[in-house]
Amino acid sequence: MQWPTFNVRPYVCGGIGHLDEAVLETLRSAGPRVRPALRTPEAALFSSAPLPPYRRDERTWAFAWGERRPVGAGSWITIAEEFETPGLMDDGERITLHAGGLGLVDVYYLLRGDTVYFSSLLEPLLSLARTPYEINWDAWASIIKLTFPLRDDTPYAEVRRLAGAGALVFERATGRVSTRRELPRWLREEPLDAGHTTGEILEILHDVYKEFDGRPLLVPVSGGYDSRLLCSVAVTRGADVQSWTTSPDDGTDTDIPFAQAITRELGVPHRVIEQDAAAYPDDALTVARRLEFLTPHHAWYAPFAREVHRAGRTLVDGLAGGPLLKNFMVSGAALEASSQAERKAALLGSLALGTPSVPFLAEEAADWIASSVGAAFTQATSMLNGHRAELPLSVLHTRTARGIARSPVNLVGPEVSFVAPFMHPAFFDAALSVGVARKAQGRFYRELLHAANPRVAALPSTNVVKQPLRRVPLRSAAAPAREYGHRMLSRVAELVPSLLSEPLHAVVAEGPDALARFNGWNDRFWVRSLVLFGAWLGDYETRLPELAPPWS
Repeated sequence: MQWPTFNVRPYVCGGIGHLDEAVLETLRSAGPRVRPALRTPEAALFSSAPLPPYRRDERTWAFAWGERRPVGAGSWITIAEEFETPGLMDDGERITLHAGGLGLVDVYYLLRGDTVYFSSLLEPLLSLARTPYEINWDAWASIIKLTFPLRDDTPYAEVRRLAGAGALVFERATGRVSTRRELPRWLREEPLDAGHTTGEILEILHDVYKEFDGRPLLVPVSGGYDSRLLCSVAVTRGADVQSWTTSPDDGTDTDIPFAQAITRELGVPHRVIEQDAAAYPDDALTVARRLEFLTPHHAWYAPFAREVHRAGRTLVDGLAGGPLLKNFMVSGAALEASSQAERKAALLGSLALGTPSVPFLAEEAADWIASSVGAAFTQATSMLNGHRAELPLSVLHTRTARGIARSPVNLVGPEVSFVAPFMHPAFFDAALSVGVARKAQGRFYRELLHAANPRVAALPSTNVVKQPLRRVPLRSAAAPAREYGHRMLSRVAELVPSLLSEPLHAVVAEGPDALARFNGWNDRFWVRSLVLFGAWLGDYETRLPELAPPWS
């Protein structure tokens, strides 16, 4: 196993509760090299780099391993939501392992009675799981249909992922472990619309950038709104800025000329990171393994991330800008829904993959997957019901946290620092307080861009362009990708034949070039999801039970 290089965020593992030394040693040996950071009778924490506590006295201690180090005391939920960091703390009566407020940084765990073993990576915990591994088909239903899992699901029934604003607590008085979910700040203190002007929102964003003063910044600019806003603010503040762009493999590459126009207007040095169709299969499999098969996204990002690792600059990422500032993934049907059920259904429809050109899934499998995903989505977003920002928060707590955040968190990091200004608590709360009606059709965002830099705001944007400037070949549909995809789909067809429809079985039987017909947006993502499943089967087939999916 090739582990990431944990430069700016350490790899950690450990346990809380009635710890077994032999089990701890197995866990330690199964992942990257670690050293002790803490050892008490009821808690163990190991880290790949020195990890001092951010708080310690005679009775209590607290550790965190996100990039933003907490300052001072606070409850676990306060630390989680303010610094978006996981951590481990002891208040004298209980030991708490917690995720960040949105759970951007992974915390995986496995329960053995009243003992929790945890890790920053999923794979090391499989050394503690029973073999053959019990498959979590609900996780795969979401990964295939949504491109990311929901709740605390992973592909393995025994290994879970600690959800945002979630914690596992070992109570000394009872010797028992319990699961806690707290309402994060943005739910406890529902932000009423304070009537913030775009000028006020922009001023808050400038204040956020003060934390990065003195750092050389790398602001990747695409043709959209988020990156041009972040780059405009960095330039206005006089930061040392460079900008890079790469092909998102969308078949148009409109981002590249648009980004060149933006950076030219801002006077920022700009570089285009080239892509190689022949390298796509290796990139896709490398990213799948690095992201532990939890999303089919981000294969296109692999060459870019490798260059970022060599740049020596802090990456500025536009994570969460779309949901916070322009109702991204929120359809008109969701905005106009007259009931909670209608609103959930409309939002889930926006998040799920659309109808492909031919049925990809067998009818029984499609029905079971739709039911599983619907139930999981309802559960994962239930705490948001009735909130005035329910729609953008539902996107943030699901797609953003479990799918999109993987590129800065797990591909740029942990090798290199990244910052996400839109996720800073001051900006997050102010942007969330702006009602969805003001953000409709991007009006509020365009006003914000004009306030930041009217010349840059006037340049063409991929957020509104109706026709591509040109058509370019897709790396993910080129001959090397078709051959790779066909191998993975053939594996799915052989091992889980009941998942695929008869038309898709026929396509697979024709050979790699038959996949060339799947050039549409929805078709491409269905292929990527099923190819990811095939790649996972290839890596884990010898450790899995006889494959008996619940719909068969």
